[in-house]
Amino acid sequence: MENTIRSLQQEIIDFEIGTKADLEAFRLRFTVRKGLIANLFAELKSVDPAEKPRIGQMLNQLKLAAEAKCNEATEKFAADEAFGNARKDLTLPGRRDFTGSEHPVQKVLGEMKRIFSDMGFGIATGPELELDSFNFDMLNFPPDHPARDMQDTFFITRKQNGSDVLLRTHTSPVQIRVMLDRKPPIRVICPGKVYRNEAISARSYCVFHQLEGLYIDRKVSFADLKATIYSFARQMFGTDVKLRFRPSFFPFTEPSAEVDVTCYLCGGKGCRVCKKSGWLEIMGCGMVHPNVLVNCGIDPETWSGYAFGMGVDRTVLLQYKIDDIRLLFENDIRMLRQFPA
Repeated sequence: MENTIRSLQQEIIDFEIGTKADLEAFRLRFTVRKGLIANLFAELKSVDPAEKPRIGQMLNQLKLAAEAKCNEATEKFAADEAFGNARKDLTLPGRRDFTGSEHPVQKVLGEMKRIFSDMGFGIATGPELELDSFNFDMLNFPPDHPARDMQDTFFITRKQNGSDVLLRTHTSPVQIRVMLDRKPPIRVICPGKVYRNEAISARSYCVFHQLEGLYIDRKVSFADLKATIYSFARQMFGTDVKLRFRPSFFPFTEPSAEVDVTCYLCGGKGCRVCKKSGWLEIMGCGMVHPNVLVNCGIDPETWSGYAFGMGVDRTVLLQYKIDDIRLLFENDIRMLRQFPA
């Protein structure tokens, strides 16, 4: 017991009380009826009678030290509070509260997260600095795929532990990490920044935001995928929106499709933004390729699933009728003030 008392003495000395929360933690640990010191007093009856007077005196000193530190901190906080109140000048004019603006990308991304969360999707994130194996290989990209070229990908280092290190070109590596870490069924969305070595213009930028989704379960079909996308589009763009699914190709899905919505500017009549087609592409989607499931240790004979991905920035342009994506990254206060929190 003597060693325990000496240890608590040092702990009391070292305990820093900087806030009222620290004071409450100190009080609950040392000075209350069920604290550490009270427990030692309860154990005093089992001490050798010859040692009991000396141990009892040490316990009393320990208790007094804890109470003194507790009282000192209590008085200090009371004095600080009284001093703060004394400095208030009630004759001063009121201070105006300034509310910040929420960036349009965060507004739209937050709405997307809410919609998919209501559908039962969880949220998964991953590193922006990624391995080539997660970004390409496990997603069924062939070795000669154009996306691996330096013209499209920002490579950081070459062949680290057998894999290149790069800035991720999509958030699909997060899906791979989820499938490796969890067992089906899986239902997640993966929002985040991605990077591509593209020329900066009114329609493209070298960094942008994506939101991808993944659903793995038994007997998942393309009809389930269409129902999810229809539900999302109607909540995001309005109940009058029309969708069009076009066959496409992605290495990690089969079959694959691209999804278009009616142009927000011309209402489907055709204009400069939609290139006279009346449609604007919002996402790619498809059934998860069996090779991707096998790469992640999931049996494609038992499980199936769908995946989709969309550019958040493009949806921002659609939602707020912004005609230049560069405005989203220039931090011009004149534009940001148009999006109050």
